[in-house]
Amino acid sequence: MNYIWHYKEPERNWQEDARRLARELGMNPTFGKLLLDRGITTAGEARKFFRPSLTDLHDPYLFKDMAAAVERLNSAMGHKERILVYGDYDVDGVTAVALVYRFLQQFYSNIDYYIPDRYEEGYGVSRQGIDWAAEEGVKLIIVLDCGIKAVEEVMYAKQKGIDFIICDHHVPDRVLPPAVAILNAKREDDTYPYKHLSGCGVGFKLIQAFAKNNGMPFAELVPLLDLCAISIAADIVPIMGENRILAYHGLRQLNQSPSVGVKAIIGICGLEGRELTLADVIYKIGPRLNASGRIENGRESVSLLVEKDEEMAARRAAQIDHYNEQRKDLDKAMTEQANQIVASLVHQSDHKAIVIYNEEWHKGVIGIVASRLTEIYFRPAVVLCSDGGMATGSARSVAGFDVYKAIESCQDLLENFGGHTYASGLTLRTENVPEFKRRFEAYVDENILPEQTAAQIEIDAYLDFKDITRQFYYDLKKFQPFGPDNTKPHFCTRGVYDYGTSRVVGRQQEHIKLELVDNKSTNVMNGIAFGQSSQARYIKTKRSFDIVYTVEENTHKRGEVQLLIEDIEATEL
Repeated sequence: MNYIWHYKEPERNWQEDARRLARELGMNPTFGKLLLDRGITTAGEARKFFRPSLTDLHDPYLFKDMAAAVERLNSAMGHKERILVYGDYDVDGVTAVALVYRFLQQFYSNIDYYIPDRYEEGYGVSRQGIDWAAEEGVKLIIVLDCGIKAVEEVMYAKQKGIDFIICDHHVPDRVLPPAVAILNAKREDDTYPYKHLSGCGVGFKLIQAFAKNNGMPFAELVPLLDLCAISIAADIVPIMGENRILAYHGLRQLNQSPSVGVKAIIGICGLEGRELTLADVIYKIGPRLNASGRIENGRESVSLLVEKDEEMAARRAAQIDHYNEQRKDLDKAMTEQANQIVASLVHQSDHKAIVIYNEEWHKGVIGIVASRLTEIYFRPAVVLCSDGGMATGSARSVAGFDVYKAIESCQDLLENFGGHTYASGLTLRTENVPEFKRRFEAYVDENILPEQTAAQIEIDAYLDFKDITRQFYYDLKKFQPFGPDNTKPHFCTRGVYDYGTSRVVGRQQEHIKLELVDNKSTNVMNGIAFGQSSQARYIKTKRSFDIVYTVEENTHKRGEVQLLIEDIEATEL
């Protein structure tokens, strides 16, 4: 694949600051630049970044309604009221429900959990769920990763004598639900210092405050951090600030002492015996936890995550893996159909957005198909299907473009919508689909930047092969975990040559296994270029070329560094 390569040349004083910072830390000067790129300017800040401390988590009582939330929870438990932990059916929602339920259930038995059915109830708080809660005698619902727009539903629940504590991270409307407490840092009147927690992260802050109020040591919360790490990775929130602290320690918990249910899903993914990263969550664990909500009901994922019996957890994990296989089959078929529709649209190339509708598509997979379309066409995409006489859809975006605002610009055509910058959901009347398509495409055409609709790769630094040592790799690992706002660095080396032993590999001869040299040293660097076998003929001519890559550990030869090559270009003479 040919990307557009970008590199912002640092100013001279920036270069001097980078060298100074790296020198103070005893690191390669490249790392000084990487730290400055992340807003880290002193050695002290760098050390905190490299070794995040749980003591640096913000006081949960900085949330506007936290005191009211804890007071209501204490009251419910003191009066032995029935409590329901309610959440969305995606990974963030099920991990949030599992986290709060597991914590409270340790010392309070009159509690249950609820995940709405994607097909019968739809997204968020439903009247059906409230009716079920009322029949069960529930007096308090803690809702996680949704609820910020459930004004009518919370009013309906109040009429039935049910109070709400809302823990959400989605963008609120001006009118908020009449809940006892709303924990959402994106509220205009909330001054909580970190705005980018996942839904599970907000749930963690609630139990952190509850534990603090009841004199419980923070150490009792640490076993729940594996769920925070899973939610942070799957929901693609920034990996800086408080999220970095939670992700860092959550990954440690995930690797050293995962809960019974999480350990079972690790096993079913084939990830046992290796150090897990957030990428493993994104590509292996997350899709499986999502699959039950897409194919059946997300409650099954919660049941796995709260399971205490290893044998039962293994059975639950196997069932969820089966759902994931079904999901993959649906995903493949629908993506192929979607590509055919896009290819057949006469004027699609004139627009910088994609909006497609098929009433027969599976509601549980449209979000994945939207993601596939953004990856293939580099366009914000909305994929719609039929649901109960309405059109329901998922939107996904490209880097730097706020798809939520694009959907919000069409809100008069919508029955409901919600989400955030890169992923949103919407519901509208079927007859409004053509007008929504016209206006959404017009908004994107007017507001998206040209560079946002092309494959791009940001180069963080230029390196010579002599720089890439084992120590370089060990220092690079200190920047983990990687994710939004702390992306894995991409490096560029110019004028490299085939050492003479590079070869095409793979079942279909689609990859290149490379052994390369440059002009600055005698180092021979090993690398792999997936899906780039079309470049092999040029490489074998012994002419020089430039590469953009990430630096990885060779999983087959522990301790050995290799390059994961993202793109190859002939050297300009």
